[in-house]
Formats: sequence, structure tokens, C-alpha cells
Amino acid sequence: MSNNLFHFGMIGLGTMGRNLLLNLADHGYSVIGFDKDEQKGAALLNESTPQHKVKAVSSLQEMVQQIEQPRKIMMLVPAGKPVDDVIESLLPLLQPGDIVIDGGNSFFEDTLRRTTYMQSKQMHFVGMGVSGGEKGARFGPSIMPGGDVAAWKNLQPLLEAVAAKVNGEPCVAYMGKDAAGHYVKMVHNGIEYAIMQLISEVYDVLRTGLSLSNAEMHQVFAKWNEGELKSFLIEISAQIFLQKDPETGKDLVDVILDKAGSKGTGKWTSQEAMNLPISIPTIDIAVAFRDISVYKEERIAAEALYQPERKKITADKAAFIEQLGHALQAAIMICYAQGLAMLHKASSVYNMDIPLKDVVKIWRGGCIIRSLLLEDFYTAYQNNADLANILLDQQLAKLLQLKETALRNVIVQAVQSKIAVTGLMSALGYLDAYTDGNMPVNLIQAQRDLFGAHTYQRIDKPGTFHTQWD
Repeated sequence: MSNNLFHFGMIGLGTMGRNLLLNLADHGYSVIGFDKDEQKGAALLNESTPQHKVKAVSSLQEMVQQIEQPRKIMMLVPAGKPVDDVIESLLPLLQPGDIVIDGGNSFFEDTLRRTTYMQSKQMHFVGMGVSGGEKGARFGPSIMPGGDVAAWKNLQPLLEAVAAKVNGEPCVAYMGKDAAGHYVKMVHNGIEYAIMQLISEVYDVLRTGLSLSNAEMHQVFAKWNEGELKSFLIEISAQIFLQKDPETGKDLVDVILDKAGSKGTGKWTSQEAMNLPISIPTIDIAVAFRDISVYKEERIAAEALYQPERKKITADKAAFIEQLGHALQAAIMICYAQGLAMLHKASSVYNMDIPLKDVVKIWRGGCIIRSLLLEDFYTAYQNNADLANILLDQQLAKLLQLKETALRNVIVQAVQSKIAVTGLMSALGYLDAYTDGNMPVNLIQAQRDLFGAHTYQRIDKPGTFHTQWD
């Protein structure tokens, strides 16, 4: 710390902001934080150690004055207007060349606007995704910065120090130009939605179709996490089945209401995919099923009206559970493929130059969607950095073909048992459509031309055509 100035400042000392500062302090950086709520500042100081160089202040001006130039100041505040409000409060206190980082889940178009605005003020602005939750922030998250290259170079040593490490490599890399950091984080969250949906469907097949107890489901997920399905979300699912409710003594998962919340990033991913356009049906389904879960009273009424008979799956239990694991892995591969294909398309459309090899590399550790599968994706992108869809990689295609039959069989059994596995079905449908060189949409084009003169192309000669239909 030169002249008693601090290396890094944080605006917003909630759980994530506080833990990131403590992580930086662990790595020898002097840090200062600001929050309007003085109790959050006190919590930062209480959680620090005598070896940390940490300070909390209740004045933005006081914080800015104590940071070395060029200043590195990060915001972790709610997306939307709060971010703009903080920027306006900061600007009179900053000098040209200072770096402002938005580490929240901001919509990428807002980040684009803010980047341009800050450039006009001669400031650097970095939209940065951070994944890993509170534990990741404290001990090593996956970090997705984008935008200003000069700012990235300045921040790189600091971010590499605090990021999660896989094989000694930090889980942080430059994600591309403009709003690439927040765009990559948005798609990351969409994939996260999809994997969680797939896991919940498999849980329902185990619970409803096979009548497994929570203890037995813990064993299934724990075993899966020792093999090809090893990932953070499988690991925590196994853990959840063991948790007891301190109030009732029941398994906690059984007393949690079946209404899923969301903060909007999954919805943004679906909406943006339609704008590109690119097909991400498994992510779309994950968003849609969180929405339908909210209508609990209607679902209860509909269940009483239709009285669906949830039939038990009579297949050999051990063999079927093994199939279920293969089916889940296949579907997870396909939902990753959808998200990564979206990033490939967006990188081209928005000229962001997103390095997909680095994206999957930094997702291998620290983040919520970290998975053993990402090692295979990393190899695929090392072989072809401009791979439009990971399903086009020969080795991944071989792996998926080994799992495909299991995915089909599981879906058939679940459908016959009236268990909703729409995420699994959407993944299989995507695979079947993507591997179909002759889709039936020629009929759709004929219909469009007949009722609306929308024209069509032909298979035997170039050009655009219209028919006067009889």
C-alpha cells in the first residue's frame, strides 16, 4: 500500500461484496468498502483478520479519496437504476483513467450504454460476471470481465489472484469487447437454469416413478458425483437430501414449497436468444417451468380436476437408475451446447470476439455450473476455437451417441408414468432437429407463402419464389 492508499474499493458490502474484499485481503491487497448501511461495514471489519488491510467507510467521497490511481472501484448493487445512480454519484469524485467495475447481474444492453457513457467521461468501465455464490466470492469465484482491454490488463493480476484455480490456472479471462462479460454471465445463468430444471425432473422420476427415499436419492446423486456427472449442482443436490428441518425434524426438501423464484437472468437469456435468433429450447423450458410453478393454487385445482394417475416405473431399479444417469448427462451436454452456440452467434452478431475456449476454461472452477464435462468442451475448443456448436465435435458426438438411447428410454418411461420431463424432452428434440438434414419446415414455408405471399427458396435452384396457389 503506497502512501497509505488502498488498492481496491467496493461499493456494496452485502455478502458478495464483503466476501470478495476479504478474498482480496487474503491475497495481500489493501481494500476499502462503502455501504450506506454501517452495519454491513461493521460486518466487513468483524470478519477480517489482523493481517488484513481492510477499511469500511460510510462516505463515498471518503472511500474514493483513499484509493490509489488509477482507481479500481467495483459496484455490487442491484441491477438497473441503482447502478446508474452509483455511477452518477461517483463521476464527480473520479479522474480520467479510473476504472469502474459493475460486478452485478446487469443486462448487457445497459452495460453497453454505460460503457459508451463512461468513455465519453474518459473513464474505463468493465461489465464483469461473477459466479460461485458467497463461498465462491470468499475463496475463489469464476470471473468473467469484458469490455475495456486496457482496464482488463490493469485488473488482471488482482483478478487472477482471487479467482478459483483449476490445475493451477485461474478461472478468469478476458471475455471480449463491449458488454461481453455480462453477456457471458447471462448465458451462464441460462445454462444454470436448464441444468437445475433437468436435475429436478430426474429427482421427480426417482421420487415419483421409483419411490426412492431421500436417503436413497442422496446415495444416487453422491455416486453420480463420483463419476462422469461430477459437478457442483449434482454435489449440492446430494447434500440437500440429507438436510433436516430444525422445526419439524422432517427432511428439509420435503417442507420447501414447490414455487421456484428467479431474478430475471434466465428470462433475459430466452428473450435475447429469440432476438438473435438462436434455438435454446431447454433453457426456455427451464424459465417456463419456474413460471408455471408459481401458479400453485391453479395446479392443485387442475390436479383435482384431472386426477392424473402417476404410475410407478416397473423397470429393474438399479438398471434404470444407471440409465437415468446417462440420460441426465446427455441432456446436460445438450443444454451446454445450446448456451455455447448462443455465445458463438452473439459474438458474431455484436462483434464481441468472445473466446469460447476461455469461457469453458474459466467455468471449470468456482462457478455454479462447473462440471467435469467442461474439460471435454475445453478440449473441443482447443481443437477448433471457432466451433459453432459443440455437438459438431467428433469426440463429443461419440460420447453423446453412447447416452442417447438411455435418454430416449427414460423419457418414454416418464411420459407413460405422467411425470413431466419437458426439459429432458426438449433436449432430445433439439438433438433430433439439429441432426436432421431435412426438417419438415418446407411445409411451413409453403403455408406462409399460400396465406401471406411470404415467398420461399427452392432446393434445385437459387433465388426467392412465390406461387399463385390454386
